[in-house]
Formats: sequence, structure tokens, C-alpha cells
Amino acid sequence: MLFYYFSLTAGILSLLFAIFVAWEVMKKPEGTPKMQEISKAIREGANAYLNRQLKTILLFAVIIAIALYFIPLKGFGLALTGAFIVGAVTSYLTAYLGMSVAVRANARTAKSAESGLKEAFWTGIAGGAVTGFAAVGFSLIGLSLLLIGLGANAFTVLIGFGFGASLISLFARVGGGIYTKAADVGADLVGKTELNLPEDDPRNPAVIADLVGDTVGDCAGMAADVFESYSVTLVAALLIPVGLIASGIGITGGIPIGAAIGYPLLIACLGFVGSVVSIPILKKFGKTPNKALYWGIGAAVFVSAVLDLVLTSMMHVGMNMFVPVLSGLLLAFILFWVADYYTGSKSRFVVKIANASVGGAGTNVITGLAVGLRSTWLPVFFIVLAILASYATGGIYGIGIAAVGMLSITATILTIDSFGPITDNAGGIAEMAGLPANVRKVTDHLDALGNTTKATTKAYAIGGAALSATALLVAFTQAVHLTSIDALSPVVMAGVFIGALLPFVFASFLMEAVGTAANLMVNEVRRQVKTIKGLIQGKAKPDYARAVDIATINAIKSLAVPELIAIVTPIAVGLILGTRALGGLLVGMIPASLMLALFMANSGAAMDNAKKYIESGHLGGKGSDAHKAAVVGDTLGDPLKDTAGPALNSMIKVVSTISILLAAVFIAYALVH
Repeated sequence: MLFYYFSLTAGILSLLFAIFVAWEVMKKPEGTPKMQEISKAIREGANAYLNRQLKTILLFAVIIAIALYFIPLKGFGLALTGAFIVGAVTSYLTAYLGMSVAVRANARTAKSAESGLKEAFWTGIAGGAVTGFAAVGFSLIGLSLLLIGLGANAFTVLIGFGFGASLISLFARVGGGIYTKAADVGADLVGKTELNLPEDDPRNPAVIADLVGDTVGDCAGMAADVFESYSVTLVAALLIPVGLIASGIGITGGIPIGAAIGYPLLIACLGFVGSVVSIPILKKFGKTPNKALYWGIGAAVFVSAVLDLVLTSMMHVGMNMFVPVLSGLLLAFILFWVADYYTGSKSRFVVKIANASVGGAGTNVITGLAVGLRSTWLPVFFIVLAILASYATGGIYGIGIAAVGMLSITATILTIDSFGPITDNAGGIAEMAGLPANVRKVTDHLDALGNTTKATTKAYAIGGAALSATALLVAFTQAVHLTSIDALSPVVMAGVFIGALLPFVFASFLMEAVGTAANLMVNEVRRQVKTIKGLIQGKAKPDYARAVDIATINAIKSLAVPELIAIVTPIAVGLILGTRALGGLLVGMIPASLMLALFMANSGAAMDNAKKYIESGHLGGKGSDAHKAAVVGDTLGDPLKDTAGPALNSMIKVVSTISILLAAVFIAYALVH
């Protein structure tokens, strides 16, 4: 169909745009030899981690690919395996390309800070745009080639593409999250509270590991996470109309199947156009970076909405279908604003946590957790509104379209997210290289802003995951021929309880992994301080490589159990309790994961910014009792916001895609029917 070639063209253009922006970044000067040396150390550490992680991924991927080949799916085993491999490869390429440019943009951003705030802001945004547009490009290219190559058979095996993306996301998000927080917590607990060292002080042995962690967690991990959401949402939006037609229900409004399939693909293409428009808008308002972010996202939403309105009027889908698209686009902007409202550097909730730090670490943590708990209601309220509005105007199909609408501006959101680790690294390089105070002032400002962008884009990713999972739930019910999920059935309720339990057990292993690895990092930093003579005096250089190695080894070692929980649980429930229980599992898992992820991400981000608020000179500033209390709160918040919370996004999509993927197996072999 012609639609497939449109999406393929958009994917190629998106990837070319990413390459062009990467070329623009690479033209910029890297700075002094010292800056280049630090940037190189970060780059080598990040590459070493990804290479080790790749070996673990390959082991799982080979086993799964072989298993998929033998799934009883009407002879489509080879095509399913191929789709899985394409999804995994494109996801990994997205993460690798984005991170490769990010670890080169960091020193260039620090160097650009010599020319002022606007230039440094643009360098960071340009570096982040590589990740954003690469994600959209690789996803559209992979899906389009499968649709063109397999034709009508593609819809049967498309879920394999989504599962491949989900597998990489789970590894990248979980492993990167454990790595980054083990290094960060270890660096803070000793460096700040025991040695009174500044942030990113070169005397701290864990500082390079911390900077590496920013890139593998918040850049590579987030890229794979949002790539997965973008991909599986498109897959779900394509599967839903096919399932509705196959079941004899039909699509709301009698939309022809061709138009129903082409509509979400074209929405994704137009979202790419809106994202392209947002990049010069971000550059134009660079003198006021906080406002620039809202202008950039606003431009992407507005342009996409106008183009989608024209598209809807031209296609045979009915103007009512524009409501789901608009609901999704507005939800993207609203979730960004809500996270900023609760966690932004000037938020009254952040100031409240900072003030509570005067009473000690206990009151800081209590207040921070309270803010996180309360912050869940606004996002959930707007997500519910979007779902209801979409269903009222577009039926089940409308829910899938709303998810596509929200994720259509993925390139802009990922650009802003990847800006965070780039500017964080730039601040660290400026500190370690001893750059002048005027440069540090610029990098500190962007570092604080980057902390906010990481928090706000996490809210987008979490909301996108919930909406994607809702669309996948619809696709699952069609795959197993469920017209309803009976909450009064004991088997279904058993599934609901297991599903609600799943995110808590999953997150517990991640928190424990961070605690274990961070403890090893703390001991290593203390060891080096005691054994390396002249380290604190600045006369000797720390063994950065040893700290990087500790974070890498322990992050990889900790992957197995969480991965198995996400993969084995839906298989066990489906085979033992059947498809009705598995439907209940999905029903219980999605809202529980959404609420828990929002709570953890927002409480952690708010406690982090409360620490930065004190460090900016309030309540006694750095080294004060309030600051030490805030560091403890931030230590708790770090694995909440950067490890356990975001990892739930990947978990719910892995569970959902496996449930659809193995639907035929569960129908044929479940013990309970």
C-alpha cells in the first residue's frame, strides 16, 4: 500500500535529519586537551558498558529467536523471528547512535558555554536531536520494510517487531538505570557527605562512572524505552482495526480497513514534520531555555495538530477521529507541564522539601515521598480523560489512535530528554577541567535545567507506556477472542492480583541491585581515599577505571532476575491459568505500574531538585546540615526516579507483547480454559 512507502520515506528523512544534526554537532570545537581527555574517558566507559551489555542481550535474543521460530503460528515462525530481530536491531542502533553522539556533544557543550547560554543550550539540544530523530527514523524504517516485504502476512508477525524492541528496552533501561544510580549514589554519599567535595570534583574516584551512568541510563536507556513505546503503539494501532474486522465487529464509523491502517502511519509521519519544526523554535528561544522547552513542545503539538486535522478531513475516517489524535497530542504537553509543576527547580513542592531538610534527613524523605504520592492524581486524571474522549469518539480504535497521537512527537521529546545527560556531562567536564566561573555559571544553569527535562520527559514516557499498554490490552483481547474480562471470575481476579503485584516485586529487585552496587562503590571510593596518597590534596589521580568497572559488572550481573520476572510471569499465568487470567493480569498491571512509576519518578526528581535548591545558596547552601539531609533524600530518590520507576515502562510493554505473541500457545495448551 502507498501508506507504507510514505512512512518509509518519513523514516529515511528522519534518520537523515539525525545524521545532519550529528554532523553539525561534530563540527563544533571540543575544547582544551583536558576537556577532551575527560570526554574520552566518559566515551570509553560508556562503550565498555554497552559492549558488555550486548553480550548478555545476544544470549537472551538467540534463545528467544529460536523459540519464536517454533511457535505454532500457521507457518509464520521464520517471519516472526525475522520481525523480532529487526525490532531488536533497530532499537539497539537507536540507543547506540544517540549515545555515541551524546558522549561527544558533552565537551562541545561545555566549550560552547564560553560563548554564552544560547550557544551552549543549542549545542545540547542539537546533540539530543540525534537520539530523537534516530528513534523515529529506525522505527518507521523497520516497520515499513516489514509491511512492504510481508504484505498481508505482516500483521500476523508485527508483534514480533514490538517484542524485539521491548527486549532491548528492558535491558537498556534496567541495566543503564542500575549503573547510573550505583555510581551516582556512591559518588554522593562519600564525596559530598563525608569529604565535602563539590559535585563532579576530579578528586572523587566515582565521578567518571557517574558521568558515564548519565549517558547509558538517561540517553541510551531512555532512547530504547521511548523507541519501544513508539513502535509497539504503532503495532497496536495496526493490529486493532485488523482484529476488529476479523472478529466481525467492524471499526467505529464503518471506516474502511485500508484507511484505518494508513491513518496511524500518516499521523506518525506528520508528527515527524511537527518535530522538525520544533528544532529551530528551540534554537530561537535559547536565551531563555526554560521558555524554549515549552515553545518547542508547543510548536510540535500545534503543527502536528493542524496537519492531522487536514489529514483527517482528507481521509475516509470521519472528522470525529480527530478527537483521539488531539487528545493524545494535548496529553503529551500536559504530562510535561504536570511533571514540571511538581518537580521543577522553582516548584513550590521542591521548596517545601528543601525547607523540610532543615529538620533532618527524616523530614526531607517524608515530605519528598508525600509529594511523589500526591503527584500521581493529575497525570492519571488527564490520562483517563484522554481514554474516555478517545473511546467516545472513536471506539476501541480511537484508543489506539490517541496513543499514536501522543507518541507522534517522540522526536521532540527525546531531543529534550537527551539534552539532560549531555548538559550534566558538560557541567562535570567544566568542573573537572577547571573552566572559568562564567563558564561554570552557564553549565550549572543548563545542568539544573537538564535535571528538570529528564523528570518531565520521564512523565511523558510513563504516560506513553500506559496508553501504549492500554492499546496492547485491546489487541490482546482480540488475539485471544475475549469480548470482556469478567471481574467476578475467581480466575480473572487471581490474574488481577498477580498483575498488580508484579511492578512491586520487579521494582524491589532493581532497588536492591542499586543498593548493593552503590555499597561496593562507596567502599571503593573510601579505599582509594585511604590508599592513594595525596588524592584529596589534588596531588594524585584517582583510579577512575576501577569505579567504572564496578558499576559495569554489577549492573550486568543484576539484569537476569528482573528480565526473567518480566518474561516468565505472563508465560506461567497464560499456560497455567489461561487467557482470562492473563487478561486480568494486564488489567491489574497497567494501572499499578503507572501509579508506582509516577510516584517514584516524581518523588525522586523533586528530592533531587530540593538538593540543588539548597546548593544554589538557600538554607545555608552547600555543606550545611540542611544540605546533608537533602543529599540523603536525593540518595533515596535517585534509584526511584532513574532506575525502578522508568524501568516499569519497559516491563509493562514486555509483558503485554509476550501475552499477544504467545496467544495461540495459551489458547491451545493452557491448563485452565
